[in-house]
Amino acid sequence: MALDGCATKSCYTGEVSDPVGKIDKPEPRWQALLALLAVGGMYVALPRALIAGPKWALPVFIAVLITPTVVSHRTGKQSLNRILGIIVSSVITLALLASVGLLVASVPRHKEEPVALLRSGAELWLTNVLVFALWYWRLDGGGPTARRQLHEFGSRSFVFPQMQIEKIERGRFECQGWRPHFVDYLFIAWTTSSTFGPTDAPLLARWAKILTMVQIGISLTIVIVLISRAVGVL
Repeated sequence: MALDGCATKSCYTGEVSDPVGKIDKPEPRWQALLALLAVGGMYVALPRALIAGPKWALPVFIAVLITPTVVSHRTGKQSLNRILGIIVSSVITLALLASVGLLVASVPRHKEEPVALLRSGAELWLTNVLVFALWYWRLDGGGPTARRQLHEFGSRSFVFPQMQIEKIERGRFECQGWRPHFVDYLFIAWTTSSTFGPTDAPLLARWAKILTMVQIGISLTIVIVLISRAVGVL
């Protein structure tokens, strides 16, 4: 119906009458940059017992790679930009998994105070949201640069609500010229961690389904740890 009306060649190539300018508009990247900095900040805020390796290692790594990532984008070296982005996302994902593993291991020892454990769990939960929002943003349609160069409508990996909206133009239905930005992927990551499954944007790509399963597993682990510790306190 609405989705069928948008599942046409013109919708996915941007061949529409008036919204082409919206598809061609550059996507702001400062939101993803802020998400990376937030991940580094929350990692530093974790207790030392939940950090694998030196506490300064991950924030320094993020800070060091941010500059060449931005420079490579500004100078048109998009392959290098994509490689650096994937490296950063991979490293912060490994750091997140290590911290969640240490969180699980700390519960039987009862070394963490309930309030400190709750705060640590919340920080890891938020980190999980940001890390996977960055993954979705980085990989969907080949990344933000590829999405802009292809002038494609919507997404290749997710069915966003905007992709199912029709409008009447000159007596016929046409799709809106719309493309997701980082906030849209952040919303997917937030709702996935909150509800343990996709909500408004069904998944199309297999890689998105795999990453979503990993994200749900991490979120569910954190919630189970906090609940079990709360029951132990009571």
